[in-house]
Amino acid sequence: MESLSSYMPLFLASKLIRFYETLEPPSRLPKGVEILFPQQNREVKKVVKVFFHKYYNDNRPRWLLFGINPGRFGAGITGINFTAPRQLKNNCQVDHPFGDSSELSAEFIYEVIEAYGGPGKFYRDYFISAVSPLGFIKEGINLNYYDDKKLQKAITPFIVENIKKHLSFCFKRERCVCVGGDKNFKFFDKVNKDYHFFKEIIPLPHPRFILQYRRKQKNAYILQYLSALRGV
Repeated sequence: MESLSSYMPLFLASKLIRFYETLEPPSRLPKGVEILFPQQNREVKKVVKVFFHKYYNDNRPRWLLFGINPGRFGAGITGINFTAPRQLKNNCQVDHPFGDSSELSAEFIYEVIEAYGGPGKFYRDYFISAVSPLGFIKEGINLNYYDDKKLQKAITPFIVENIKKHLSFCFKRERCVCVGGDKNFKFFDKVNKDYHFFKEIIPLPHPRFILQYRRKQKNAYILQYLSALRGV
């Protein structure tokens, strides 16, 4: 006989944990390209579960924000997109063994999150994903999926499959936000036109570009992000 618990709906936290536990990396990547899959690490798994249960232990409908793919110094360490160890501890109040390193994209995103109302409010409304949920490394440095056309072609089915999995959860489809308003948006927009995942994709400039080349205009970009996130 099945227990009553088998009839209870899974909260989003459990669905997300299951997503990463069952995620299968794409095969036949171009020569020299390695997978960055931090959620396979035992300590990362523990921290990711704490984070998801803290912010996603409900079935509230949320919007999606898509980055490019995890990088070595943010999600590549913590397993949480746009969240480096410093932000995970100081902003999210999640203890971990990963030290106190930071990185530019996480710093900008958490300035936006604090301006939005803090992690509690932001994660009640949004989940930060990535067009590719896994990252890539070539010759020891980060590789964005679109920087290598053979890689982009090889992982497109993987990307499509995992967006479909996301949309089987309680995420809204009227619009989503795409971080990376040039190459990431162009690819994502084309995929969206083929598969009709979202009615609208809102592109935003990437935080690294902002802090490296437009730092003096940072506050204006934070306002641009807030406008997009609030649907203004």
